[in-house]
Amino acid sequence: MRMLNIVKMSKIGLLIMLIITASACKDYLNVQPLDRLTGNNFYQTKEDVEANIANMYSTFFDKINESWVIGAIGEARTGEIVASRGGNSYNERRVVEVLGRNQLLTAINNAPYAGFYNYYRITDWSGYYRVIQSANILIDKLNEGIAALSTSDTQRYLAEATFIRCFTYFWMVRLYGDVVYYTAPYQADPLPREDMVSVLNKCIADLEPHKDNMPWVFPDAAQRGARASKGSIVALLMHMNMWNAGFDPGRATAYYQKVTALGQELVNSGAYRLLDMDDDGWAAVTKGRSEESLFEFYRSINYGDNVSNLAPFGDHFLRWPYKFPRFNNQLSHCYYLSTYMQKLFPTSDADKRKDIWFEDMLADNGQFVARKFGLNVYASGNEDENPDNTFLIFRYADAILLWAEALANLGNEGQAIEAVNMIRTRAGASSYAGMSGTALKDAIFMERSRELFGEGHRYFDLVRTRRIMSSAWLAWPLNQDQFTRRAWTWPVSTNALVNNPYMVLNEYWLPGGGGN
Repeated sequence: MRMLNIVKMSKIGLLIMLIITASACKDYLNVQPLDRLTGNNFYQTKEDVEANIANMYSTFFDKINESWVIGAIGEARTGEIVASRGGNSYNERRVVEVLGRNQLLTAINNAPYAGFYNYYRITDWSGYYRVIQSANILIDKLNEGIAALSTSDTQRYLAEATFIRCFTYFWMVRLYGDVVYYTAPYQADPLPREDMVSVLNKCIADLEPHKDNMPWVFPDAAQRGARASKGSIVALLMHMNMWNAGFDPGRATAYYQKVTALGQELVNSGAYRLLDMDDDGWAAVTKGRSEESLFEFYRSINYGDNVSNLAPFGDHFLRWPYKFPRFNNQLSHCYYLSTYMQKLFPTSDADKRKDIWFEDMLADNGQFVARKFGLNVYASGNEDENPDNTFLIFRYADAILLWAEALANLGNEGQAIEAVNMIRTRAGASSYAGMSGTALKDAIFMERSRELFGEGHRYFDLVRTRRIMSSAWLAWPLNQDQFTRRAWTWPVSTNALVNNPYMVLNEYWLPGGGGN
């Protein structure tokens, strides 16, 4: 059964969501005891488990569908995006410039941005904890034993539920830094926030034993990328290790070694490939369920998926004929500064991505188009909707470049260059033949910025590599004090303080903490 159909059609999954949403609770994590959440007799069949897993994916997607989340957390805070004068909702869209100056409290609380974007929802982590609790309950029930499942099914579902839990913690760590970590089916006693490196190390240890219990790909091609696979687990393990390498320098070599082994395993598997860099190939990637997808939140207008108009990254950078209706989409809402785009894609360098992914790339106005997100246009008249794209999370090119970065940091420069050139060859760009050492590491970082443009990775790459503190890499860098006090995080909602005497908020974003 297709994952999308399960999400949309399963009455059981919807029932779980209604119970979670409707139940009143005084618990500090806003979660429910097992017998109230699902009923003691819920997990009877394989369909019950499928419905619960589908609901976890759906609940997570609801969180990143609340506003322009991917753009706000992973792209706009570097300061290169400007609102287009004359574009729709110009005053509201200028929030991209506020985000670029790291003025998160202004973006969250002040008009005209607050009511238009609702960025305050990003500060509320309770939705993520609902995903975590649901995963914890399922893992507990699977370990107890569900008679309807075979041993292999039980192992696969344990791997998938553990992936979802660890992925959610990883996402939260990048947003908030330290988080409350728990794996009990339900947590009645309050807990303090735990150091983020410790959290991710626990997730790595938790997830590693499950890696080989998942298939590289599912027999049903409709599930490729749309639900976790072995490739998803490998990608997540690579990302968690690379994050910790940046914040736990004393153990960086061990983290890099894990990433290189995982990257080699992924490439050797032959389960994934880089699609051709042309309109058809790239449209297939952004549509989803492609051979390049490691993990994504698949969306399709054909299934009636409800995607917020603001949520897709491309919403800000598309105009007619990539966005309808024509009469009020003559300009893209925002654009990237030409100085940045020239640095990313030098005019003198051949690169198919410049032509396929952009239109008027160096226009400092609303003529700029991120065509990268505009190739799946389905509208033909007055539908005020975005192209029918999926939400890319991990894809093969991302993992290859993480592999290259880890190799370079271990001094395996020849293999690192080979990995980078896998990406550049697909793009029709010249092979990297530059210097070694720091220059190679910088080139790999730039290739990630180039290849993963708009996919929500750049800001986090800047943070974990500490390039966030250098004006050579972004328009509004942090200083050492700001970095130490975690000005790169998002504020945590005061809702997290309820009934938890151990809870503390992110100091930088408190009154007098320096954030604005």
